[in-house]
Amino acid sequence: MLKPEENERLTRVGPRTPMGRLLRRYWQPACLSEELPENDGAPIRVRLLGEDLVAYRASDGAVGLVDAYCPHRRAPMFFGRNEDCGLRCVYHGWKFDARGACVDMPSEPPDSLFRHKVTMTAYPTWEAGGIVWAYLGPSEHRPALPESLLVRAPQTHRFASKTIQSCNWVQALEGGVDSVHFTFLHNMNVGQSGWLLARPPDVEFAWTEYGHAGLAIHHHGDRDYVRSFHYVLPAQSIRSRTIGPTGEAVDIPTVTAHIWVPIDDESCWVYNYGCSYDEDKPITTAFRHARETLAGRGPQDMLPGYLPKRNRSNDYGLDRTVQKTKTFTGIPGVNTQDFAVQENMAGTMGSPGIVDRSREHLAESDRVIIGMRRLLFEALNDLEEGRMPRAVDPITYRDIRPGEAIVAAGTPWHVAF
Repeated sequence: MLKPEENERLTRVGPRTPMGRLLRRYWQPACLSEELPENDGAPIRVRLLGEDLVAYRASDGAVGLVDAYCPHRRAPMFFGRNEDCGLRCVYHGWKFDARGACVDMPSEPPDSLFRHKVTMTAYPTWEAGGIVWAYLGPSEHRPALPESLLVRAPQTHRFASKTIQSCNWVQALEGGVDSVHFTFLHNMNVGQSGWLLARPPDVEFAWTEYGHAGLAIHHHGDRDYVRSFHYVLPAQSIRSRTIGPTGEAVDIPTVTAHIWVPIDDESCWVYNYGCSYDEDKPITTAFRHARETLAGRGPQDMLPGYLPKRNRSNDYGLDRTVQKTKTFTGIPGVNTQDFAVQENMAGTMGSPGIVDRSREHLAESDRVIIGMRRLLFEALNDLEEGRMPRAVDPITYRDIRPGEAIVAAGTPWHVAF
């Protein structure tokens, strides 16, 4: 368990909080490329790490990410005119470029120099892997650009999506690095799950430059299903899918990942991506649709704004008959199952979206969760004491490879890979 003050330190993400300052030292997903489909198109609202912003694709295709409000009289820039490589406020016509510089002030005399004294908050962006990334930290500490498999894979071999989640980012991340809950929450066939419940999986992990690497060994009679995973600071979980449930090769072997990005203290975005391991096997539309549908975020599962149709208001589609006879939860969709438990954990006083960790009781199977929290606290201390936190340098996780295998029971895990 954590003391209340430790929980606050871990979960709060505003600009002046310890965790907020830490998260701003990393490149963060700001939106999907598909949300800005055309040059000089409509701006979109972006709320990121507790800040209200506006993103737009300029005339030259570059993405601007600026304050949601004009520095003149604080009018909303969402209604602004996106024109000639700048965003113009519709209230008095002040225009700003993607760097936040005022490039036109038509409401003032032509010879006025005032526009040179006015700037707007603006953050650098970078577009890769179907995602617009942003850096919200001090310019002198801006890290190198990420080089993960996602951003290096060609467009034909990757996909990216996102879903909003109505809870604090840490409890969502904790679910992402927890391999043990897979046996229960995501059990889709209770009629054949006796072996899953008979013996808990063995979980091991080791510290790395970017976070930790671990594996879960699920025991199935004379066979073991061994699955490795990686946690990359501050909030990324990476796994793979190269075999099916009975050991057969899948059609398209992929590395899959999630990145949790705080919107504010009580909500976050979950960015999901996959990319093919095999250069001869691109990600097909049918493959992506099947993956997203299994997760519960297929096109038929979503409302406008990347909001799930199955949510707290309708108990996530819970069917008690299905729960009795088919699946462990009776809730369709792997991610929907995660949301159901994570969005409804017991909150702290005055913050229902932040779980009260002073009342939890962690067990041996929670070693990975404990390790993840330790890494985040270590990163906070490193930042405050002038050291570079883990994974700020993206070269540390550039070439990591998750894997999985089905082996004879008792086979040492390293033989499987």
